[in-house]
Amino acid sequence: MDTEQQVARHYTHGNLESAILDVLRTSGKDVENLDPSDLSGADEFHLGWHAETVEFAKELGLNPGMHVFDIGAGIGGPARHFGKAHHCRVTGIDLTQEFVEVANALTRRCGLDDRVSFQQASALALPFSDSTFDAATMIHVGMNIADKPRLFSEARRVLKPGALFGVYDITHASEAAIPYPMPWAATEETSFVETLSDYRTKLEAAGFRIEKERDRSAFALELGRRMREKAATDGMPPLGLHTLMGPATQERLANVMRALDQGTIAPVEIIVRAI
Repeated sequence: MDTEQQVARHYTHGNLESAILDVLRTSGKDVENLDPSDLSGADEFHLGWHAETVEFAKELGLNPGMHVFDIGAGIGGPARHFGKAHHCRVTGIDLTQEFVEVANALTRRCGLDDRVSFQQASALALPFSDSTFDAATMIHVGMNIADKPRLFSEARRVLKPGALFGVYDITHASEAAIPYPMPWAATEETSFVETLSDYRTKLEAAGFRIEKERDRSAFALELGRRMREKAATDGMPPLGLHTLMGPATQERLANVMRALDQGTIAPVEIIVRAI
């Protein structure tokens, strides 16, 4: 089994759409007419969650009518936000077929399928023509991809000259070993966390100019603290990352937050421009 197959298997749930819809029905939601906010907590699979998606979109300056490309879109939370809040057309890809199917199904139920869509594809061999997109995002994806030069080269190829590419990934911020399991990988076999310096070098070599960088460690730690306090008071929310990750959720989230608190890892926004 190659790395991409292992990564897809790591994320595959097997019955994800039904699991999400069952929780929503029990919570009294009309699953035929959902609002993206109904899915909050389960469809933002990155540190900082929906609050980070909102800030990230602002940093990218997304405007109505732009065609935005979301690499590693998961079940579509950020893409739906870009489509609804910024009136963009969004195309997302993901390696995991189940994620793609669930993303499209949930997007239809939110009434956004006229502007937001998803397809299964590898980020290392994008099925799009050169200079297709006005902007691109990649949120917590690079940790599963070893060949970042090819990843960034493919992203540059499908972007129009001058387009912005927003990368929000977990970087290795110290010499300390990363504890596993993590949300993105059970072992280091499919984990390819690199330093911020590595990202800079490889993005520039692929034809990008670095415009902005922002470490989001403090932001993610504070949001994580608030979420834990709320859970201690009110209990776990019915719909959350545990819906995606199952019994392994507690250990994986504890490991990632501890590594973040200790400075082993850092979630960093890197916004670059295609040149």
